[in-house]
Amino acid sequence: MPLYGEIDALRRFRTTFRARADDIDELDHVNNAVWVDWAQEASMAHWFAAARGCDRDRYVAMVLKHEIEYRGNIRVGEDVTALTWVEGPPRGARYTRCVEFVHADGRRLVIAISQWALIDRSSGRPVRVPFEVAAPFLRDDSMREVVE
Repeated sequence: MPLYGEIDALRRFRTTFRARADDIDELDHVNNAVWVDWAQEASMAHWFAAARGCDRDRYVAMVLKHEIEYRGNIRVGEDVTALTWVEGPPRGARYTRCVEFVHADGRRLVIAISQWALIDRSSGRPVRVPFEVAAPFLRDDSMREVVE
């Protein structure tokens, strides 16, 4: 998991991945499964970077569904920037996360839209996302009434 990254003014998280030899498939590109792993790693890194410590201790997020569009690829040794954000307010325990992988030349290579659920660690059950948990990921506080 990338241990580095930055959060911008729109509360999006940005980190970089470099393609290693083990990531490459028979077409000499990053394997599709690696893109899924990177999307999850970027999403989790965003959680660890933005969530309050008490929320990281109490909750964990679980992927329910990924939809991925592959538009391009990179080769071994090349870097790609992952940009991830939560799209809109949560609905109950669920929320939507977007991850875009952008080449150094600005081309969007892979676009992933995932549905996640917030899970209470102690019970192992989904829980409605409290506003305080969602707030560090929402673009602005005007979504407060939708979350609560």
